[in-house]
Amino acid sequence: MQEDLKKYIRDVKDFPKEGIVFKDITTLLKEPKAIKATIDQLYEKAKDLKIDKVVAIESRGFMFGVMLAEKLGAGFVPIRKPKKLPADVFRQEYQLEYGSDIIEMHKDAITAGENILLHDDVLATGGTAKAACQLIEQAKGNIVQVSFLIELGFLEGKKMIEKYPIEALMRY
Repeated sequence: MQEDLKKYIRDVKDFPKEGIVFKDITTLLKEPKAIKATIDQLYEKAKDLKIDKVVAIESRGFMFGVMLAEKLGAGFVPIRKPKKLPADVFRQEYQLEYGSDIIEMHKDAITAGENILLHDDVLATGGTAKAACQLIEQAKGNIVQVSFLIELGFLEGKKMIEKYPIEALMRY
């Protein structure tokens, strides 16, 4: 029987600003049973895709991205904020509700043609996920799945990355 992971998610009202209900995964992370169930469910959705690398977005994406890479027998690639990676990087700017941000990935992290699973904790508006997909495409990686713990469907972020197969363990 598949574990209901929603019972481990805490809603935090008015965080990080008024009017937002933040989906807090730290309550899931403190429960070993929930961690195992999460990894098992992510693995089931990707086990037959012949993944070469799991790419995850800083920082909450790293928590399950590394574990998923290990379980899939794949490498792991971090996508980070600017000036956090020591070697040559691909850089992608993207728009936020107010302003813009930048993420980076090492240029040598992905070999052209490798099968890539991109993972992050939450799909909200989709801007960060789209920027991460653009980085992977700059490296000529083949995105075979984009996975999330949580999808906030009412924000319609899926539209930003709809050309890729998308999996989410929980939807709100």
